[in-house]
Amino acid sequence: MALVVQKFGGSSVASLERIRNVANRVMREKEDGNRVVVVVSAMGDTTDELIGLARQTGPVLDDREMDALLATGEQQSAALLTLTLRNMGCDAISLTGWQAGILTEPVHGKARISKITPERIQKELAGGKVVVVAGFQGLSPGGDVTTLGRGGSDTTAVALAAVLGADICDIYTDVDGVYTADPRVVKDARKLPYVSYDEMLELASLGAVVLQPRAVEFAKLYGVKLQVRSSFSFAKGTSIMEVGQMEKERIVTGVAHDLNVAKVTLFDLPDVPGIAKTIFKSLARHGINVDMIIQSGNRNGHNDISFTITRDDLPRALTVVEQVRQETGASGASFGEDVAKVSIVGAGMQSNPGVAAAMFEALADEEINIQMISTSEIKVSCVIDAVNVAKAVQALHRKFALDEVD
Repeated sequence: MALVVQKFGGSSVASLERIRNVANRVMREKEDGNRVVVVVSAMGDTTDELIGLARQTGPVLDDREMDALLATGEQQSAALLTLTLRNMGCDAISLTGWQAGILTEPVHGKARISKITPERIQKELAGGKVVVVAGFQGLSPGGDVTTLGRGGSDTTAVALAAVLGADICDIYTDVDGVYTADPRVVKDARKLPYVSYDEMLELASLGAVVLQPRAVEFAKLYGVKLQVRSSFSFAKGTSIMEVGQMEKERIVTGVAHDLNVAKVTLFDLPDVPGIAKTIFKSLARHGINVDMIIQSGNRNGHNDISFTITRDDLPRALTVVEQVRQETGASGASFGEDVAKVSIVGAGMQSNPGVAAAMFEALADEEINIQMISTSEIKVSCVIDAVNVAKAVQALHRKFALDEVD
């Protein structure tokens, strides 16, 4: 008897009709003789609607109370799915994150899971029940409700699969797998039969929204077998696995793009030790994550530093940057929200020279200027003008013949 963890995203449970569709899939898994744990997100746009309601209360939104509010969205989905299952004759029980034993660090909004005590889940499974867990949430050491950040239900599902020793963790979404590029941008995008953990982590971090990056990290660390599937068809999805289990004929696996990017530049910083530390420690203290960084060459003892962050963090970052500008004596600062990041990812890039050059050639042929570049062993990312994103993604998809992926 296999243990299967199934995670259903917001679009999969957006209405009672869709919840009934999910219940049918759960019943099918149960009837195949498997033990089933289900993790659900909030229905459709519920999280955004709750945030909108909170903003109507006034300008001060306390982090603790916001977590208490937002956690109710997933609890609603879990209870409705459980009621549906029970009315279909399937014994099921819903659990909140804390009832499921999910403990987190004492942080609100973006808490990380610190420990899971799965005894309650194991007890209910032993009793023959389907266990439906509200994703995205846990409990702090002080007994407060915490949330795991956007996409946190993916992390809940993978973490539970790891601690329970699940045979597989199926992530159900509104697409039927991981594609070589966003099908809305590239009509010839192909579904990938398999992707390595490292490739999926890069793709998820670079703008592919199929899986949450922290969930992929968890899966890689604990060897959780993952599959991305559609809630609306029974087509085979994309398997996420160790690179050693994969055939290695692909050099580039996919193209990702991210429009949630802002670029910040500080001008004429003194070229002395400690300046970069001052800038980026200040940003880190305010919880602002920095992605790409570039420093210009020395000009009469000064240089410029540019970096990218998410657009969501820009208002807070500008306050920090102004403080740093005054502290360091920089002559000025600028920012831009009209930029985007486009990336190529592939495990085969490690042993194939010339991939970056081919990427730059493809962009140059489309007369797309590159503002910033960053690389790792299996990815190359470029910051470009946002208006050119679709053209860039399509050009790169053609350049690396990704429309020929079987």
